[in-house]
Amino acid sequence: QVQLVESGGGLVQPGGSLRLSCAASGSISSISTMGWYRQIPGKERELVADVTTAGRTNYRDSLEGRFTISRDNAKNTVYLQMSSLKPEDTAVYYCSARIFEYRSATWRNYWGQGTQVTVSS
Repeated sequence: QVQLVESGGGLVQPGGSLRLSCAASGSISSISTMGWYRQIPGKERELVADVTTAGRTNYRDSLEGRFTISRDNAKNTVYLQMSSLKPEDTAVYYCSARIFEYRSATWRNYWGQGTQVTVSS
C-alpha cells in the first residue's frame, strides 16, 4: 500500500506564510510527478503546482510568484512554500503523486487526505 501524509496547514493572517509538506511511503518503486491541488468550498479541485522528478515545475498562473513547489526525491517528499497569503487562498490543500507501486506493478495517482489552510485576520 501507498500513503501520502500531509502536514503544515493551519490558520495564518493575510500576508503571512505557510509551508506544506507531503511524504509518500509504502510499497513504492518510483515516483514521477508530484503536486499540490486545492479545493475551495463550492468549487472544483484545482491544480496549484506540480513538479517532475527532474525538478521541472508548473504553476497555476495566478499563483506563480507567491507559491513555490519543491521536492526531495531521497525522502519521497514534496513541499509547497506559500507566501503573501490572501483570504482567497483559504482551501483544503491536497498533495498528489503518480507512483509505481511494486506489489501491483502499476502506475497510479495517489492523494493525500488534505490539510486545511485558512487565511484570516
